[in-house]
Amino acid sequence: MAPSRAPSVQLLRSLRSSDVYSGASSTTRAFSTSCRQHEEEVVVQRESFYRNPKPETAFVPRLERRLAAAGTPPIGSRRRRMAIAQSQGVLFDQLPFQCFQEARKVLIEDRQEKLQQIQTMRDRIARLQQSDGNALHRGGEQYKQKRLESMRTELEHLKILADVNDPNVKRRFEDGKGDMSKPIYRFLADRKWRDYVQKILIQRITQMKVVPDVVPHCDPIVDVKIKFGRTNVQAGDFVDSAISEKPCQLTVQSFEKDPKLITIAIVDPDVPNLETDSFNSRCHFLASNVQIDALTPHLDLAKLAEEQILVPWLPPTAQKGSPYHRLSIVLFQQKDNISVDKAVALRNIQQTDFRTRSFMTRHMLTPIGASLFRTKWDDNMGAVMQRAGIDGAELELKRVKVQPLPYKRRNPSTFR
Repeated sequence: MAPSRAPSVQLLRSLRSSDVYSGASSTTRAFSTSCRQHEEEVVVQRESFYRNPKPETAFVPRLERRLAAAGTPPIGSRRRRMAIAQSQGVLFDQLPFQCFQEARKVLIEDRQEKLQQIQTMRDRIARLQQSDGNALHRGGEQYKQKRLESMRTELEHLKILADVNDPNVKRRFEDGKGDMSKPIYRFLADRKWRDYVQKILIQRITQMKVVPDVVPHCDPIVDVKIKFGRTNVQAGDFVDSAISEKPCQLTVQSFEKDPKLITIAIVDPDVPNLETDSFNSRCHFLASNVQIDALTPHLDLAKLAEEQILVPWLPPTAQKGSPYHRLSIVLFQQKDNISVDKAVALRNIQQTDFRTRSFMTRHMLTPIGASLFRTKWDDNMGAVMQRAGIDGAELELKRVKVQPLPYKRRNPSTFR
């Protein structure tokens, strides 16, 4: 330590010690002639930071791991938790930093400007709705509706710009208290998802050939998470056959305001075909006319209505000796939210030889989300196949040894 820093360090230590014991010093008894035994003795007990860690203020890695193991993970970033722990209860908006307060004034003025622009845009939309489309433009009512849609999109963009720099909004979003009915929280959630989770998902579905084996292309715009009971499944994980015997639960998080009608398809493209020495695609679940929005992301496939289910749940299976099977979960958006007629759809569906591309073209579907899990032969697979009525539990697939051509065979007689 430099000699010039030694006095300042000692001074800081003395100030900290005086702050810590300031509460205890206030309880000391001054000079008095009264009897001490008649006075109540106040004992100040400070709450231990290490024995009782809190999710809002724990910033030590050891305490973070303890909270995560207890089921109450830390809230927000470590830098923010450290600042709260050392601020001694000062409100976030009243932090005594001049630069911070001056920056807040600039943000408040900018927000007032955006609010005025929002009100102006709302008035323009109201006037356009009351006007006659034929008198407004030669395009007529079609031009009017297109112009209204463009103005509503600009209005949503202004709402995001009004709150995107607000530190309180970012704090609530980090705490997981964001209201997905508001455009700013949908924007922040979408940006956070695209920064990391979407990239990992695209890597998995391309690396494991879900694209193009199942669908020709897929640009995910919704977050899809898989869960079997209490087991969370990451994209590409192996799932035991005893767990996947029952339908899974999906968390489909949409980041747009308007609800969507989607079709859910679970396809296995790795079913061995011994006659043609190739693989077929088998549909394990198919449901249409399922509505999703930003506020209700949870979907239990076992609780869907009967008129929505085209193909009921078939447990994923894999014969002994066969490679692992990819159970691809693909979500399709129905064009213009038009319902799919169940009677018409069932005419051309073949569960054992399901053609995903033909199904997409026939009903004008667009893939908006995908995920997958894998299965292979395990100790419970035989019983699952028997209960599901799938043949082949007693068979074991073996690779056929390909004999080399005559001129490539090794002749031991020539080696003598």
